[in-house]
Amino acid sequence: MHIIPAIDLIDGKAVRLTQGDYAQKKEYNARPLEVAQQFEDAGLTRLHLVDLDGAKEKRIINHKVLELIATKTKLHIDFGGGVQSDDDLRIAFECGAKQVTGGSIAVKNPDMFERWLSRFGADVLILGADAKNEKIAVGGWEEATTIWVYDFVDNWVDKGITHIISTDVAKDGLLQGPSFDLYRNLQERAPNLNIVASGGVSNMGDIEKLAEMKLFGVIVGKAIYEGRVTLNELMKFNEQ
Repeated sequence: MHIIPAIDLIDGKAVRLTQGDYAQKKEYNARPLEVAQQFEDAGLTRLHLVDLDGAKEKRIINHKVLELIATKTKLHIDFGGGVQSDDDLRIAFECGAKQVTGGSIAVKNPDMFERWLSRFGADVLILGADAKNEKIAVGGWEEATTIWVYDFVDNWVDKGITHIISTDVAKDGLLQGPSFDLYRNLQERAPNLNIVASGGVSNMGDIEKLAEMKLFGVIVGKAIYEGRVTLNELMKFNEQ
């Protein structure tokens, strides 16, 4: 299972929100590149980079940070937040993203997302399937929908999606454990789907339990920043 550390960006700085609430923001580092380099130095190879400004504004804002990290590290970066047009997608790839996550676009403009999937392939496009009370949430989680997360994922699997990142918004940033049932249910419905768990990871026990489920990956954010999980522990886990 891939360990994927997260950097969330607001005003070009590394921050974390609680349950996706922009009013509950905590800044951790004004220089995200330093954070990314620490991850790389610890032997981690991937990075989940989220443009929270972009998610809110519905267009890419922090592409310069993406470009800087992609230039100065060898991390495999999956990028999301505000990618809602052909131009946004082009910018993300040109600035060094190896994969791009589409959440809001897959809800608001499914024809465009399906066109991207057909043109660029399932290896580089990730479906963002973020849910609150099992209903898809979009626009930086500020907008709820009535779409059942499982129907949403089933539909995109039928269209060729092979990678998803799924966050239980109610768990995110609380350090109270991931939504194991959500991922178990997704696995049962789509056994071949590469599922990345996100939100709620609080300790190595959570990570080990997700690894036992044989998920593709887990995103770890606040647990690192708050010292609940050390980079040394993650490095040893990666080496197993």
